[in-house]
Amino acid sequence: MSVVTADLSKRLVPDELWELVAPLLPSFVARPQGGGTAPRDERAVFTAVVYVLTSGCAWRHLPPTFGTSPATAHRRFTAWTEAGLWRRLHRAVLDRLGARGELDWTSAIIDAASGPCEKGGSLTGPNPVDRGKKGSKLHVLSDAQGIPLALAVSGANLHDSQAFKPLIRAIPAVRSRRGPRRRRPVKIRADKAYFSADHLAWLRERGLVPRIARPGIESGERLGRHRWKIERSIAWLLGYRRLTVRYERKGSHFLAFLGLAAALTCYKKLAKLTT
Repeated sequence: MSVVTADLSKRLVPDELWELVAPLLPSFVARPQGGGTAPRDERAVFTAVVYVLTSGCAWRHLPPTFGTSPATAHRRFTAWTEAGLWRRLHRAVLDRLGARGELDWTSAIIDAASGPCEKGGSLTGPNPVDRGKKGSKLHVLSDAQGIPLALAVSGANLHDSQAFKPLIRAIPAVRSRRGPRRRRPVKIRADKAYFSADHLAWLRERGLVPRIARPGIESGERLGRHRWKIERSIAWLLGYRRLTVRYERKGSHFLAFLGLAAALTCYKKLAKLTT
């Protein structure tokens, strides 16, 4: 591995991040058709996956200096996706933040963003704001300061409100500085696209305080001092270039990249606390 690539690898996957990742990796299982041997350096493979997410490059253009072939990197990415690695890594980083008291449960904020899709596939649909071209929508729920807690992917034609309940149900039980794990925010904030009598009643049944703009009565701008935080969170995620345009035919793979991006976004917050 060249010096330049070694330095890049350390930036992409610092030692502290690898210490979180390594215990979560599933044990290697050789392919039934043979020829499958455990990678010499799983950190190199993981770093290659992070590079693909960050740079947006195609798997076939993965630089050989990472110490793994494009086929091996893609194969391991697929296996790790099927094993649920990205969701568990995201939760592991959230646990570290929660244990430090760095998650703000005073409210959760929900929003979505659409993007184009080059090849079609599952979890895509005609984008009503892009001349009906195929696209996917990223749904994000964050804590009060914009740290992503729950994620989803759908076709671009799915109305934002359809992801409202699934996102809230998907909030993980995260460690607290004191006491039991926590997964319940005090308030739920969203713009008028999420407003409905059903949603209000559903939230109140669960002891959650709705702060959703009412169409024709309240402007979404009223949520501005809170909304910018979720918009910033989505901008952080879309800063990973593999998410800007979707190339994965499998929706599960695109969601996997989104989950890894969320884990890395949360890790950056954690890293700032330890420097």
